Amino acid sequence: MLLDTASLYFRAYFGVPDSVRAPDGTPVNAVRGLLDFISRLVADHSPDDLVACMDADWRPQWRVDLIPSYKAHRVAEEISEGSDIEEVPDTLSPQVPVIEAVLDAVGIARVGVPGYEADDVIGTLAGLAAGPVDIVTGDRDLFQLVDDAREVRVLYPLKGVGSLDIVDGAWLRGKYGVDGSGYADLALLRGDPSDGLPGVPGIGEKTAAKLLDAYGDLAGIMAAAGDPASKLTPSQRKRLDEARAYVAVAPKVVRVAGDVPLPSYDPELPREPHDPEVLEALAERWGLGGSLQRLLTTLS
Repeated sequence: MLLDTASLYFRAYFGVPDSVRAPDGTPVNAVRGLLDFISRLVADHSPDDLVACMDADWRPQWRVDLIPSYKAHRVAEEISEGSDIEEVPDTLSPQVPVIEAVLDAVGIARVGVPGYEADDVIGTLAGLAAGPVDIVTGDRDLFQLVDDAREVRVLYPLKGVGSLDIVDGAWLRGKYGVDGSGYADLALLRGDPSDGLPGVPGIGEKTAAKLLDAYGDLAGIMAAAGDPASKLTPSQRKRLDEARAYVAVAPKVVRVAGDVPLPSYDPELPREPHDPEVLEALAERWGLGGSLQRLLTTLS
């Protein structure tokens, strides 16, 4: 089981009231909500291994170099070193180091790699896995990793993590008309305002799906755009031709990396805390109470 950790703690932050606080009054709703999510996921799905995948770089420069608008609207400010700060709720960012410390003390593997997003870590780990993989995320970008032959699927939370869409090839074909391998091309053509990806103007989700069905993949669609004998409409041909510069670079931005240099990690779920003394201090300092106890009980 691979967790898109930021996706889950954002969901926890907005789903758990900020009246859930540490003894000193600091909000810990994202911390406690994430611990409850992990406990429920482990209880419901019984994974042997679990990795909390982290955004060591939420907006990698190599993606920005290719498409400067990539996540640009999420940048709060530029600091002197030239790196970007993601605009996040001011009571969430202080909770992230607490989340990291608690996961480490519990003994849940936490993997983030400089220069890469959590999506890229997930893509690399999914590619290396020998057995079935469940990816837990609220981000549709990771639908591209769904692979029935390799038993890779996405658990997509609807409400909390107790209610999930099980996203496999049949689900994707029913919803979008493509399978996992075609989803990245669909997303590239459709665009994604939340990621600052413009897409091809005038090519929406349904049209993109029809074009992929007719021409197989992005390369086939672009070949058809250059073929006067193809059945593309004049407006589709014009829009695709005008978007060639975008289409040339967008695949590397939209597709998750599968070759991230991973650090050493132990994905096996712990039955008891890795560092009980540190965990006890964290539990007392941050008032983690029942959320932490439920997770420890589930793990044991």
